[in-house]
Amino acid sequence: MSWNTFLLFAPACFAINLAFGPNNLLSLTYGMRSGVRVAAVAALGRLVAFALMIFLAAIGLGAVLAASEQAFSVVKWAGAAYLVWLGVKILRASGKGEAVARDTFSRQPLATLVAQEFWTAIGNPKAILVFTAFFPQFIDLNAYGASFAVMGATFLLLEIVAIVLYALLGRRLGSFARTGRTLTWFNRVSGSTMVAFGVALAFARRPA
Repeated sequence: MSWNTFLLFAPACFAINLAFGPNNLLSLTYGMRSGVRVAAVAALGRLVAFALMIFLAAIGLGAVLAASEQAFSVVKWAGAAYLVWLGVKILRASGKGEAVARDTFSRQPLATLVAQEFWTAIGNPKAILVFTAFFPQFIDLNAYGASFAVMGATFLLLEIVAIVLYALLGRRLGSFARTGRTLTWFNRVSGSTMVAFGVALAFARRPA
C-alpha cells in the first residue's frame, strides 16, 4: 500500500471508528460508570471480534458471509435480539432504584463487560461489510496480504483511539452526574438507545 493510498484510507477509516454505534455506546457507558481503564479493558472483547472479522475477510470467507442473505439474516437477528436484551437489562436496572442504577455496571465482573463488547460487535453483520466492501477499495492487488494486514492493524489501532475518546467522554459526563437520580436517567437513555440500535439492526437489509 502506497503512502498516498494510506493517507486516503486512514481518515476514512477513523470516521468509521468514531461512528456512534452500540459498541461505542458501551465505551461511553462503562467510562461513566467505572472509568477509562475498565472501559478500555472491556473493549478488548470488541477488538477480538473485529480482528476475527478482518481475518475472515482477508481469507475470503467474509465476502461469502456478506453475499449470503441467509447468513446475513441469522447474524442480524441474533445481534438485534442481543442488543434489545442488553438494553432491556439496563432499563430494568434503572427502574429498581437509584442505588441499583448506580451499580449497574460497577458490580459486574470485568469478564462480563468484555463478553458484552464481544457479542455486541460479533452480532452486527454490518461490521463484516466494512472489511469486505470498504477495505478492498484501498487494496494493492500486487501485495494483497500486506495491504490487508496494514489496513487491519490501522483499523484496530484507530478503534483503540475511538474507545479511549468515548471512555473519556463518559468519565467527563460522569463527573457531572454524581447524583443517583441523574445516573438513573442516564441508564434509561443508554438502555433505550441500545434497544433502538437493536430494532434498527432488525430492519437492516443486506446491500445488493
